[in-house]
Amino acid sequence: MGTISRLCLLPLVVSVSLLMTSSVQGGKVLVFPVDGSHWVNMNLLIQTLHDRGHEITVVRTATSWYIKENAPHYHSITITLPEAIVIEDQDFFVTFLMRMIAIQRKGASLIGFLNFYWEMLSTLSKIHQQASLLAVEMFENKTLMQSLRDTHFDVVLLDPGLPAGVVVAHELKLPTIFNVRWVTSGEGHFVVAPSPTSYVPTSGYAASDKMTFVQRVLNLVHYVLNTCIDRFIVCPHYDKLVERYFGSAVNFYHLLQGADIWLMRVDFVLEFPRPTMPNIAYIGGFQCKPSKPLSSELEEFVQSSGEHGFILMSLGTLVKGLPLEITSEIAAAFAQIPQKVIWRHVGERPNNLGNNTLLVKWMPQNDLLGHPKIKAFVAHGGNNGIYESIYHGVPMICIPLLFDQFENVLRLEVRGAAKRVEVTKITQQNFLEAIQEVLHNPSYRTSIKRLSALHRDKPMHPLDTAVYWTEFLMRNKGASHLRTESYKMHWYAYYSVDVICFLFAVLLMLTAVVVGSLRFLCLRLCRRRKPKQA
Repeated sequence: MGTISRLCLLPLVVSVSLLMTSSVQGGKVLVFPVDGSHWVNMNLLIQTLHDRGHEITVVRTATSWYIKENAPHYHSITITLPEAIVIEDQDFFVTFLMRMIAIQRKGASLIGFLNFYWEMLSTLSKIHQQASLLAVEMFENKTLMQSLRDTHFDVVLLDPGLPAGVVVAHELKLPTIFNVRWVTSGEGHFVVAPSPTSYVPTSGYAASDKMTFVQRVLNLVHYVLNTCIDRFIVCPHYDKLVERYFGSAVNFYHLLQGADIWLMRVDFVLEFPRPTMPNIAYIGGFQCKPSKPLSSELEEFVQSSGEHGFILMSLGTLVKGLPLEITSEIAAAFAQIPQKVIWRHVGERPNNLGNNTLLVKWMPQNDLLGHPKIKAFVAHGGNNGIYESIYHGVPMICIPLLFDQFENVLRLEVRGAAKRVEVTKITQQNFLEAIQEVLHNPSYRTSIKRLSALHRDKPMHPLDTAVYWTEFLMRNKGASHLRTESYKMHWYAYYSVDVICFLFAVLLMLTAVVVGSLRFLCLRLCRRRKPKQA
């Protein structure tokens, strides 16, 4: 083979060598997921890990309704709890939404609101009390625990929204990797990275990073409230668990903060700039992918829209929680536009439904968002839908319903890529106006196209990033060199209160010495200058 031929093959050889050295042969991953929409994200990641030759074992509860016991890409360990975790009831969030809407529309009294808030905190406490029993059931099953030890897992992958898996990982002495956006106290950054409330909006408070004085006050109040709820409502259940099995020397919150790698489902295309840490890898939009061809029925319906195109609408399963009068107002607005509408809808059929609207119980959302005839996306502002919309460059009309959806929608609004409509104030007229504004004002499409270009302009797809860091942890048996130990410091040391007090004390002493010395010198000088009496 000639020199030129060898030189031409050199890049290929180097690339293959890099791929071979960066992979892990037959790693074993123990997974603790959270049910519901969180499982959609986790399932995609473990499917990809399985395709790369890794052996996946998923810990699930017997009452799980998303996480199946049998699947081709993972083995499962099913734990039977004394009672089902509340959020594993498919109607829990629907019922919660219905009550929230009723309170907002009718205007509850202060006592009524406080009663509802107290009930919500009680439910939150119950959820984590039930979730903590997962670890108890596992620890008390000596045969199961010995089997887990004998399997010699390489890493524990978990969703820390319900963090019982953190305690099990500590017992097995395994490195941990979080597939995370939310932890017990809210957004994950607030646990692992510096989060100044002066410009970092806290969980549950929809604000931008450019806050007024009043907004900064409210942001701090929300942060303190979140911290108190976490410390006094959530963590006591896990503190008892840790105390029971590891003694007082182990701190649950330190276990949570001590994860080796955080796979953060965030992209700074959407997120406001903020401090971060070296063990945080950003994988926002990792579920996004190019669209596939539609079924013949859907393609025929979409093509029938002609030059007007079509609008997609999905509020997930929570649409069952919307009163009929609200969905009927939405349907009436859709009936007045020339575009076709594909609406994922479960529950009671809305009134005023136009001939241009197709109701479906399920749809290939990603494939529809990537279709060239798509004009707009009506959604509730969930994380997955927003990133798919950004990926495909589709402007949005958003109807936030619960939790972080309000914050997600605000971020899109600030970037000029979405129009928000409040669910309790929806009328046929204002919803129609929102649709027409997004359709006919080119700034929305221009803004989302720019976000799409930024989101795609990466050296590596976010899913590949997630896989890389998971395998990195397997290869290196942890990533302690990327993890700060600051979380183990006392609060007064972390904020340098002790240093400030020490320096202030030294300053006071020096001031006292100087003042005392000057006073002494002045007194001596005055005595020397005092005239002698005759």
